[in-house]
Amino acid sequence: MLGIKEIQEIIPHRHPFLLVDCIEELEPGVRAVGYKSVTYNEPYFAGHFPQEPVMPGVLIVEALAQTGAVAILSVEENKGKTAYFGAMNNVKFKKKVVPGDKLRLECEIIKQKGPVGVGKAVATVDGKVAVSAELTFMIG
Repeated sequence: MLGIKEIQEIIPHRHPFLLVDCIEELEPGVRAVGYKSVTYNEPYFAGHFPQEPVMPGVLIVEALAQTGAVAILSVEENKGKTAYFGAMNNVKFKKKVVPGDKLRLECEIIKQKGPVGVGKAVATVDGKVAVSAELTFMIG
């Protein structure tokens, strides 16, 4: 299990933009499973939406990308590098994520050629899919 400090040793994101609380499973270069505990104190809830707080879908996609980045940047030759977004394909938003939810973030690296790769990512809450996407990254 990786906590915040270990995650910060792998990816450059910091508060308030580090959107992964822990990594429960890690196969470097292959896959990672992490979690985000969604609390009412998240800064975006002040405006999205005050009467009905909903985690923005783009931030769920970012949390998935950060989880994938932990997997790909854990490989020895990628340590100290950054994984940038190259593309987002087949993104589907299926369920609202609200305060109190424990968001499970899973990203499996399904292709990689040189510095470019693709991850298959799924975010779930209580076993129900909230977001699924295919994320392309570039390592730089």
